[in-house]
Amino acid sequence: MTSKIKRESDREDYSPRSKAESKDKEDILRIVPLGGLEEVGRNMAYIEYKDEIVIIDMGLQFPEEETPGIDYIIPNISSLEHKKQNIRAVIITHGHYDHIGAIPYLIGKLGNPTIYTAKLTKAIIEKRQEEFVNAPKLNVVSVQNHQTAKVGEYFDLEFIGVEHTIPDACGVILKTPVGNIVHFGDFRVDYPEVGDANGLDEIKRIGNMGVHTFMCDSTNAEEPGKTLSERIVEKNLEMLFKGAEGRIILTTFSSMLTRIAEIIRISEKLGRKVILNGRSMKDNVQISETLGYFKVKKGTIIPMEEIHKHKDDKIMIITTGAQGESGAGLMRIVSGEHKHIRVKAGDTIIFSSSVIPGNERSVQTLKDNLTRQNAIVHQSTIIDIHASGHAPAGDLTMVTELLKPKFFMPIHGYYYMRAANGKNAVEGGVDKENVVLMDNGQVAELTKDSFVITNEEVPAHYIMVDGLGVGDVGEIVLRDRKVLAQEGMVVVIATIDRKTGRILKNPDIISRGFIYLKDNQQILDEIRNKIRHIINRIPKDQAIDPDYLKTLFRDQIGQFIYSKKNRRPMILPVVIEI
Repeated sequence: MTSKIKRESDREDYSPRSKAESKDKEDILRIVPLGGLEEVGRNMAYIEYKDEIVIIDMGLQFPEEETPGIDYIIPNISSLEHKKQNIRAVIITHGHYDHIGAIPYLIGKLGNPTIYTAKLTKAIIEKRQEEFVNAPKLNVVSVQNHQTAKVGEYFDLEFIGVEHTIPDACGVILKTPVGNIVHFGDFRVDYPEVGDANGLDEIKRIGNMGVHTFMCDSTNAEEPGKTLSERIVEKNLEMLFKGAEGRIILTTFSSMLTRIAEIIRISEKLGRKVILNGRSMKDNVQISETLGYFKVKKGTIIPMEEIHKHKDDKIMIITTGAQGESGAGLMRIVSGEHKHIRVKAGDTIIFSSSVIPGNERSVQTLKDNLTRQNAIVHQSTIIDIHASGHAPAGDLTMVTELLKPKFFMPIHGYYYMRAANGKNAVEGGVDKENVVLMDNGQVAELTKDSFVITNEEVPAHYIMVDGLGVGDVGEIVLRDRKVLAQEGMVVVIATIDRKTGRILKNPDIISRGFIYLKDNQQILDEIRNKIRHIINRIPKDQAIDPDYLKTLFRDQIGQFIYSKKNRRPMILPVVIEI
């Protein structure tokens, strides 16, 4: 039988809405993405065959401009909770929060299934779980490259080491009744400074096993070329370090442990003491050192309190905050809120990281503030001091050629990223009709020779974490927060006689984020007159329903203010009956 994807029509583009009904008589494998396919982050999907389920990743997404006040966004697992007894394994590909961050919030609701992951990722997950006192004790099985595991009757797993910006990143081959599903998580191709890529024989081996579907990282799919060698990054960093006359403050992600290890090694070579700034930075380095991923000479890493015991040209500060996060280490240094570190004129500031989409403005503001304080700022757009952990287009095409998958499913990224990855796959030899772009919540059904996006969908909308609340902030609350942020609010307080329904005192008006009351007396008087007019229009023999009166205030005062100011603040009516 010829391999095929059933679609409503033969489209030129890769449409995520192409759907068809599957053949009920065939045994089918289901793939259900719950996150990561319409955003950067919140990565989670599950694969189901009959009554057995394997989950891949359980990550969080950091808040956006459209989610004010939210701490994190996590996947919606309502389609899994009622069949949690079917979950045979959770596979975690690596230790970045967009792949592990939702575990403390979700694992208990899923029956606390066994987690399979590499040693370092296991330690990071367990360390974070300690912060959640009411979360269950995890059952985490440590796995190594080429290790296999049989989970349930239908799934055999083989774990594959992949290159990323954190040690122990792994992919997985899911050997299923319909064929091999290959998922590399986030990955890049490792290049020496000169020569061919490393690890290609391993990718060829996997391809020779036969690949039904390749679920492929799309984060850098529209970037041309191949991965920048980490050796070149290290060489350029060392050059900058040698040229720095004062302190060096280097900011990167706390999870980029491969890079951090090299920075510490270069610092030792140049005789600089290392100070780690940021709790996650300290925790991750300590875990890596304990497990043997780091070999740090005694006395290299010093306590922050000892910074003044050493000359500036002997200090290297590695800090969190590369994205301009308000509470992170670098921002506290820049704002003068840090207890021990202030920016000095002549400090060399190095951004050894990329900017996550959406953070461009905050990062630019951070660089401006550093420059105003006479620091010397270096970034990766000027010199190669950051290599992404995500393979660009040339490498994605090459890997696809070697794997020779029958079907190609772009994952991890916005739609335009995944569409670009679909084109990479076609260049790598995949038939265009066998490139499948799904959306979060869609359900695909696979047989040995087909990949069908069905008409079924499961809930995949945002679940917000706000403080201790999980899921209690929904779309209505977010909408109110946006209105408050954009338009402000007006509180209308009316005191009325319970018996006569007449107003007893001059209505009180409170404004926050809308107008400054002292400078807008005329409109305040007009709002008060409007309130009296609304109340006086109610027949005297009709009892006043406070809830009905609040609705009138909300609608009519809101419309009145809009007619005067062309803005619509949130109206909060208060009716006091005496």
